[in-house]
Amino acid sequence: MNADLALARAVDDLRRGLAIRVTDGDAALHVLAAELAQPETLAALEVEARADLLLTPERAATLHITNQRAAAGARAVFVTRMPWHDLVASIATADPADDLAVPFKGPFPTRAPGRHGRAGEAALALLKRAALLPAAFVVADCAPAPDMLVADAAAALAWRRAPRLRVVSRARLPLAGAEDCQVVAFRPDDGGPEHLALVIGAIGDVPLVRLHSACLTGDVLGSLKCDCGFQLRAAVAAIAAEGGILLYLQQEGRGIGLMNKLRAYALQDQGFDTVDANLRLGFEAEERDFDLASAMLCALGVARIRLLTNNPAKTDAMEAQGIAIAERVPLVLPANPHNAAYLATKRKRQGHQL
Repeated sequence: MNADLALARAVDDLRRGLAIRVTDGDAALHVLAAELAQPETLAALEVEARADLLLTPERAATLHITNQRAAAGARAVFVTRMPWHDLVASIATADPADDLAVPFKGPFPTRAPGRHGRAGEAALALLKRAALLPAAFVVADCAPAPDMLVADAAAALAWRRAPRLRVVSRARLPLAGAEDCQVVAFRPDDGGPEHLALVIGAIGDVPLVRLHSACLTGDVLGSLKCDCGFQLRAAVAAIAAEGGILLYLQQEGRGIGLMNKLRAYALQDQGFDTVDANLRLGFEAEERDFDLASAMLCALGVARIRLLTNNPAKTDAMEAQGIAIAERVPLVLPANPHNAAYLATKRKRQGHQL
């Protein structure tokens, strides 16, 4: 089985609540997604030893354990579960939904990652790829089950760094306000979600380009909590006026997935801003992979663009992948009472030039 196929199947097993094995040389971890664990699946994992709880440093910081020597600087934090740390308490540790309602019942003793550090980091990367909470029950160096999928840690950590895409379809797609439009559908070779390019009008040598991350709540349902739907429609109109490309990237919620984005919304209802909500969930503030966009542009034969964005991180990402930015074109829209705080957070904490 090639590496991409093994990783894709490992992600699928994690999403179905099955345990996988992540290896790094002679070090190995058996990994079970915390949010999907059941009494019987946890018991099967713990045949040889009691499972640790694997967390990201972002979630560990919320638990106030990153100042401990064993966890400091680690990209994977191993919490040694105490006798009272049963399935319910462990899932509550991983899931911040009730952090305010149910105070933490620490302490949370940690162990140094040691030779399992890279396997733990890879396990968290696979959980993120599966759009699950990045937290897991893990047991180190136990005998593998015959049907357990094995994922290589180095391959998992490199998975997002070299996207390989191929065009699977092109078709005319007249849009409201942009009737001269062609849709180009891309499929990654690694089994990830498909992405779209909307080629509008005559694109010229230096087209106007927008990188738009999918937002079902804003783009489709008309949510007022964000500016995504408004930006999508404004971008289509701006590109239609002069010709260009809109890249529609399936990276919901800044790359954390729809279910986790809705979890973040629930945390925002508790008073946390969009950045702190993501961190409490165990994610980084930004999880999107803009290398996908540069790969799509290269496939379309585009090497120099005018980038329609307020986000300097997109400009930096495109330039780092060899796409020349002739100009950054702002896309600033008025706030409403429901997204004003969200826009302020993007400006103050994420550097958006609004």
